[in-house]
Amino acid sequence: MRVDEFDFDLPRQLIADRPAEPRDAARLLEVAADGLTDRRIGDLPGRLRAGDLLVVNDTRVIPARLHGKRGLAGIEIMLHQPAEAGRWRAFARPAKKLKPGDVVRFADDFAATIVAKGEAGEVEVAFDDPADLAAQLQRHGEIPLPPYIDRPDGPDERDRADYQTVFARYDGAVAAPTAGLHFTPPLLDALAARGIETVRLTLHVGAGTFLPVKSDTVEGHVMHAERGVLTAEAADRVNAARAAGGRIVSVGTTSLRLLESAAADDGTVRPFDGSTAIFITPGYRFRAVDLLVTNFHLPRSTLFMLVCAFAGMDRMTRAYAHAIATGYRFYSYGDACLLHRSDRDD
Repeated sequence: MRVDEFDFDLPRQLIADRPAEPRDAARLLEVAADGLTDRRIGDLPGRLRAGDLLVVNDTRVIPARLHGKRGLAGIEIMLHQPAEAGRWRAFARPAKKLKPGDVVRFADDFAATIVAKGEAGEVEVAFDDPADLAAQLQRHGEIPLPPYIDRPDGPDERDRADYQTVFARYDGAVAAPTAGLHFTPPLLDALAARGIETVRLTLHVGAGTFLPVKSDTVEGHVMHAERGVLTAEAADRVNAARAAGGRIVSVGTTSLRLLESAAADDGTVRPFDGSTAIFITPGYRFRAVDLLVTNFHLPRSTLFMLVCAFAGMDRMTRAYAHAIATGYRFYSYGDACLLHRSDRDD
């Protein structure tokens, strides 16, 4: 397939700069076989049923963007994936003049050495004190907001809270699992009161998920791998819910990608602890997930390809046209949609 089949025009004013307040006041577009329905996130308990199971991602975003100096030259290092021996893969800007052995200093007591260079600005870095890295990132790092969120002076203190989900527990993501940003304790209580339970998995979202697709064809794009964990207990709960007739409701594309990575042909899931580079495009046969709560994604992106695969390309084209025409807010801090799987619209 050609990537330009997934293109659309989005007015700049529809890109959300801040999340809705409260978070569960965001709009929710339900996309099903019988059409499109405008709702609110707070309506979600009424759109699900007892026995359905929400699967959420409990990764926590780390302050992964660092600004430093190599000599007098300013260098930005954006961490995106742990490597071996305490090293990290990262994207550097500008990367052209960096070479292995160069030291980038972020503070008097905080530096990293370039140990390898890859393509498209990717480098591998070794920090001078890996054991202290988490604390140093909290002191000197920035929350890595996507570039479409306009912050001329960088992320502010509000972003440190806004860009974490209520489920955040395990450090490791460099981008938020944004569908989870809409959930609040009162909303979770309302879901539980209707017999809709929640189970957690962990997928540390990497920058690779959001990298632009530069090839002309979908088949020419190579996905970056991301680390995920689905425990045996969580897998058992997913399988038990399905066996009892409940639907599996993925909160976000990150949860969906890990569930599908762990799924067998019969829809059951196995425990998973490792990396996944699953790339879901139209024609993919979904096995584990029945409904998907997700934000509105970028044109030509792997995530828009995924939702087209899940709900049907024609249906998603109509849904996005409706969302744009009626002023839904897009991207990380924006509104959401509830997608029914196109081959299972119950």
